[in-house]
Amino acid sequence: MIRLMLAAVMCLSVLSTASFAQSAKRKLTDREDLYGWEAIGRLDIGDQGFCTGTLIAQDLVLTAAHCAVEKRTGQIYAPGKLMFRAGLSAGKALADRKVVQIAIHPDYVHLPELSAASVRADVALMRLEHPIPYSVADPFALHSGRVAGNEVSLASYGRGRSEAITRERSCRILQRQQGLISFNCDITFGSSGSALLARNGPRWQILSVVSAVGTDGRQKVGYGMELAGIVAELKADLRRNAPQPKAAIRRLQVGSGKSNSGAKFISSGGS
Repeated sequence: MIRLMLAAVMCLSVLSTASFAQSAKRKLTDREDLYGWEAIGRLDIGDQGFCTGTLIAQDLVLTAAHCAVEKRTGQIYAPGKLMFRAGLSAGKALADRKVVQIAIHPDYVHLPELSAASVRADVALMRLEHPIPYSVADPFALHSGRVAGNEVSLASYGRGRSEAITRERSCRILQRQQGLISFNCDITFGSSGSALLARNGPRWQILSVVSAVGTDGRQKVGYGMELAGIVAELKADLRRNAPQPKAAIRRLQVGSGKSNSGAKFISSGGS
């Protein structure tokens, strides 16, 4: 069984320590560099810190459940507390959107803070206040089918790299069992919630979500979960609990022959 040996990746920005596989990583700082990666965004948690999130629809962001829950109280963050900043680079985002609705895996809050079971449930889906147009950011699809080989990629924000997406072009799946995926990508503070990407033909698709970091005694190891079925359940949860539109009542102005909206009414017998 995969053993988790260190604490979960926290969603706070702290000073970077020793580098890891720097030659395999690249900061996406120019507009041309960002092309195809605009759907990756920094998920700001007020002024407390940040995680990474990924658009899977124009108004839906996939991330880790521990990025959606106030650690002290265990409560889901209130609407407007989180801000998704798509393609953030050098302080400027391609689109800024408030998070107005959050769904997390129903098992997450009832599990130990760090365990294999909590990693399997560490998934959240967030609805944005307004959709981000396809012309600005093209959402990523979830991976389907078999993964060819064990090569994966990671694009995230993190400590020491909070102002631009850093893409690790190639890292490796180490193990897949019991609903968990372990990999040797460079995971650090702020990488929580980022998408582990696997190639499907010419495109990269989301295989997992970064939840925790540990060690196997020789190297740093990242952990995520199998997503099969989870995202569909979270989408259904968002639909069930979506705020209902308020009914609008228009009052006719007596004797005016028109409503407050300016719509005209025709009297019987002619105009």
